[in-house]
Amino acid sequence: MKIILVYPGITSLGFNSLGIGAEGSWINHGLCSISACAKLKGYEVKLVDLRKISGWKEFKKIIRKENPHVVGVTMVSVDYDPAIKSLSCVKEVSKNIITVVGGPHPSIMPEECAKNDNIDYVVKGEGEISFLELLDSIENNVFPKEKIILGKPAELDNLPFSDRDLFEVEEQPWWLTDKKPFVTIIAGRGCIYNCSFCQPAERMIFGRRVRRRSVKNVIEELKLLRDKYKFKSFMFHDDCLIENPTWVEEFLIKYKEEGFNQEFICQGRADIICKRPDLISKMKQAGLVGIIIGFESGNQRVLDFLHKRTTVEQNLMAAEICHNLGIKIQGNYMLGIPTETKEEMMDTINMMKKIKPEVQGCSFYTPSPGSELFNYCIEKNLLDIKSHNDYRRDPYRRNKIKGIDYNFLLKISDEINNQGLSRTKILLNKIIYYVVRKNKFTLWIIKKFFKIKLIRELGHLIVRKSSS
Repeated sequence: MKIILVYPGITSLGFNSLGIGAEGSWINHGLCSISACAKLKGYEVKLVDLRKISGWKEFKKIIRKENPHVVGVTMVSVDYDPAIKSLSCVKEVSKNIITVVGGPHPSIMPEECAKNDNIDYVVKGEGEISFLELLDSIENNVFPKEKIILGKPAELDNLPFSDRDLFEVEEQPWWLTDKKPFVTIIAGRGCIYNCSFCQPAERMIFGRRVRRRSVKNVIEELKLLRDKYKFKSFMFHDDCLIENPTWVEEFLIKYKEEGFNQEFICQGRADIICKRPDLISKMKQAGLVGIIIGFESGNQRVLDFLHKRTTVEQNLMAAEICHNLGIKIQGNYMLGIPTETKEEMMDTINMMKKIKPEVQGCSFYTPSPGSELFNYCIEKNLLDIKSHNDYRRDPYRRNKIKGIDYNFLLKISDEINNQGLSRTKILLNKIIYYVVRKNKFTLWIIKKFFKIKLIRELGHLIVRKSSS
């Protein structure tokens, strides 16, 4: 039985965007894991990456040529529209093709997806077990009556390693490293924290606890990647790798024993960094070059409102620890949070000026379906999301919530982004912001001439601005 998997991540950059910057080279580990499991059971699996093709006409041509039995589409909220369009195209080619959706948005909003006539089945939660059971049923001409299928948590060490060959693209380094080849890896699933801008949505997918692969299992995959790709840097995609210091310390020992010296990046929390500077130091010695920290706000009332369980003092101290160790920081923070005043926004800007991260991860708060804060916005009639495209975390297409002065947000975010830059670079930034907001033709030029070094570097900068 032939399976086509679809990656619909074109909301930001559109068709013909494969390989442009980090976003244009992401691989979807969920699809890679599904593919590895399906191939292990003997199914034929191919990928249609919408970033690689020219448009819907080519997409339908591929579906006609491949004539699959099943098409599976992953979906996050921001890519809902291209995902739904791809399913519509599949049914236009043949009503007999079974269509299945999975991923974050169907797991959080399964009823919305189930209402669509072009979707035959919705997998809610993890899909490695349930999707494969569905394939087995379809192959035996047994079709489940229920449209929404509950995913079953997998024992992570029992899963085959991700089928990275599914994506015909070389992953581009994250902002904190420039060493290539670069790869990404996931050591665990889930998050134990209760930030209101995220939870309980993530628990709807992975459950309440963090399930982590064994150190041995992760090291074995890294050894395979070293042999196959000769990678020089990598990134842990885990929400907070350092929340389990025991696991990290065991990993660092094994990492050195196996002769690894490649640099790596991970995500972490300010409070853990403050409590365990010794752990961060050991990670630095093993190869940690950058850490992504969700500072979120420079105002304590706002941090408490977000249920972040950190303090402004911890944010500043964590940054100081990293700077002293020579570890680069991507400092993530939000502006335009519900109830946030302009004075409180300026507290955040002033905090980030003190922190001076190598990468400013500024985003304008965007309500995420399934989160506590999303429900708060609905209850208070604050939601200003008009389409799924508006779930992008920038304000250039539409506002996100009512009562926010987005012109003020643009002004103060420009101020922090331009900190310490020359007048020439500030002017270049303004030009880049303008073309990102107003001129899609510029991105088309970047796509066409991306192999030219000067244009490639400008392209990476534009893509970075449009993704922040």
